[in-house]
Amino acid sequence: MPLAQPITPHLWYDKQARETVEFYCSLFPDSAITSSVTYANEYASNGEILSFKLAGQPFMAISAGPYFTFTPAISLMLNFDPARDADARSKLDATWDALVAGGKTMMERGEYPFSPYYGFLQDRFGLCWQLMLGSPSGQPRPFIMPSLMFTGDVAGKAEQAADYYRTVFDDSRAGYIARHPEGASPDQPGTLLYSDFALDGNWFAATDSAYQHGFGFNEAISFLIHCRDQGEIDRYWQALSRVPESEQCGWCKDPFGVSWQIAPLMLDEVMKSGDRAKIDRVMAATMKMKKLDIAPLREALRDT
Repeated sequence: MPLAQPITPHLWYDKQARETVEFYCSLFPDSAITSSVTYANEYASNGEILSFKLAGQPFMAISAGPYFTFTPAISLMLNFDPARDADARSKLDATWDALVAGGKTMMERGEYPFSPYYGFLQDRFGLCWQLMLGSPSGQPRPFIMPSLMFTGDVAGKAEQAADYYRTVFDDSRAGYIARHPEGASPDQPGTLLYSDFALDGNWFAATDSAYQHGFGFNEAISFLIHCRDQGEIDRYWQALSRVPESEQCGWCKDPFGVSWQIAPLMLDEVMKSGDRAKIDRVMAATMKMKKLDIAPLREALRDT
């Protein structure tokens, strides 16, 4: 059964969520903030949760304190497809110039074995982006895809992770695979140079990198799963939560260290309602939980 809503990338900021989201929305067509909620608790005195879309795809961002920092382990890949847009390369360059201003280049734009024109950058807010000119003969992909780089203790496990995720989500399939060749040390031959796959119709990219990068997955970018009922919450939690000390407020980490949020759809509806009293009560209730339990959340909605 398809998910109630697409798997939603969730970005964590100290205080800059609104500034950042407004900047990103200015860069792409069909982009806008769709809802915002301010809050205050013991972790953030001026917190804000934003729902937004970029090029029509859903995202969320939160200002919640200086607890997590983006790393290149998860980036956003932008696919500029000349088969669908004759100006794809010039649009790639314009987007690159806007994103790299105040940031830094990780890999210069140029020709690579997997793309005729590609670059990797980190923007001034710390988020990493990969900009790729697609092959006109290739199968179309979404304009924006989250990309997972498996490094450190999980280097070489990208294919295993993709296989595992496809057992968790319905309507999932493998996509393109390119493997590291012989002589690509420190990467082992056969591990993933590049791959992509769909989870419930949501496309992700993945790669292995055995270099000593000094970074890995963390909670700065997580993936939100909206669930219809407690049964769905329980099923995804059982499949994805493998790090007990990371379990809090519906957040968990999977066997590979990637963070997920597993939440009922009703929580999203409450947060977008604008009812401050209900929002505060429900947020207070979630702070007491690890895996979210719908019954006490519904109880918290009652005006006592």
